[in-house]
Amino acid sequence: MEYGSIEREIHIEAAPEVVYEVITTPEHLKEWWPDDVELKAVPGATGFVSFGELGSPDAQGSPVTVVEADPPRRFSFRWAYEEGEAARVDNSLLVTFDLEPSGAGTLLRFTEGGYREKGWEAAVLEETYRDHARGWDYFLPRLVGQVARVVSTP
Repeated sequence: MEYGSIEREIHIEAAPEVVYEVITTPEHLKEWWPDDVELKAVPGATGFVSFGELGSPDAQGSPVTVVEADPPRRFSFRWAYEEGEAARVDNSLLVTFDLEPSGAGTLLRFTEGGYREKGWEAAVLEETYRDHARGWDYFLPRLVGQVARVVSTP
């Protein structure tokens, strides 16, 4: 296996503008992806995502840097780099959400890449890739559910 990038395609029954809001605003992000997030959807903005209860030994977090914010078509960010460092191609993973109108809904193309560029040894590369693939397979359906809740809320 190549372990270059994780790619998924999902059809969501909502307009791209709604999907974009759910993938870029902290109040919606916390409902489907991280437990906590500080982020502004502005290119160059930095923030932080955390998973688990802060202060607990199992808690994990990562800085985030927005690369592209083009509503309602594309949102991308770098993450999984060390706190205190600037996000670069060789120290972070790049997540991209491409949104395309599709019938009455949206075709979401998701990509997370940069695994090989991090320079990990083969075992770490494979384990991290598989862990992230399982993670996104869990979180992306939750995104669909959050969009459905937003659409159904009067």
